[in-house]
Amino acid sequence: MTAPLPSSPHIAIVRFSALGDVVMAAAAVRALQQALPDAMITWITSPLGHNMLEGMAGVNFLVTDKPRSLSDYRAFYRLLGARRFDAVLAMQANLRINLLYPALRAPLKIGFDRTRARELQWLFCNRSIPFKNDHLVDSFLAFVAELTGTPAHAEWTLPITHTEQAWAQKKLAALPRPLIALHPVSSKIERNWLSPRYAKVIELAVKFFDCGFVITGGHADDERAICARLAQVAPAHTLNLCGQTTPKQLAAVLAEADVLIAPDTAAVHLARAVDTPVVGLYAVAPARLTGPYQRTSYCVDRYDEAVREFLDKDPARLQWNTRVHHPGAMALIEVEDVMQQLSRALGDRI
Repeated sequence: MTAPLPSSPHIAIVRFSALGDVVMAAAAVRALQQALPDAMITWITSPLGHNMLEGMAGVNFLVTDKPRSLSDYRAFYRLLGARRFDAVLAMQANLRINLLYPALRAPLKIGFDRTRARELQWLFCNRSIPFKNDHLVDSFLAFVAELTGTPAHAEWTLPITHTEQAWAQKKLAALPRPLIALHPVSSKIERNWLSPRYAKVIELAVKFFDCGFVITGGHADDERAICARLAQVAPAHTLNLCGQTTPKQLAAVLAEADVLIAPDTAAVHLARAVDTPVVGLYAVAPARLTGPYQRTSYCVDRYDEAVREFLDKDPARLQWNTRVHHPGAMALIEVEDVMQQLSRALGDRI
């Protein structure tokens, strides 16, 4: 048993990882602030995460890259040597991060359950959240519930400033409405839908809705090439911002859109955080676990079909975290599927 938390506890949160993950974790941090309004919160994260989170009210940030060498670990341990925390929420479990936890001095360290505590994380924590086969947002919220003893609920208030909002509004002002954001490329190739089918969706959507498209994406050359080709399908209706946005600018663009079309990628979680409907495209993993949190009604989910066809298994009897790593999985999603959900989303939105 650990001692009760003081009235103004100092709590460390550890989550580096990808942009989508830190956006989802931000909901749990807001829940923590609701439950413990006098807590001092230090979030240890990467520069990319901080680019999105900077300015988050009531949160101090310790920004550092993931360690890659012994000297990196030594520097981290020296940096944290004099600090003391009342609790650590170990929201990331892989060996590179697990080896940082001994540097965080606290009587209470909460980690993942044994099923999800990858690469021996349980050796570095003295309490764990219960296992549930649920959304990552729910697992982050479980850390707050475990610490406070009260249920936690997701709420986002991303620190998007007037500057980012004004930038997005100016960029998008000339596009027809309704406005569809298209983020076609995921960080993992297996999650990507077929480019010709995206092109057909653009063609049909412009024909039927006389809409505008803003295309977003990262800085990689292949991603820029895909976005550039898609931008030429209906150039008078399209703005290509691929590789031209900061995380906060991307969030501001998504906030201006009427709907987002995207595979399993960070843009989905940003759109959810700014309350923009998402036509999510899922077959490698189920939308209920990796889609827009509690807002999957517009998603196209062919995960169960992919499991039967490519894994020859019953979806109801799968082990936790089963993924369909097959190049044909996303091809199960048809243009008609996406157009049907897009029509529903726009009909409800406008």
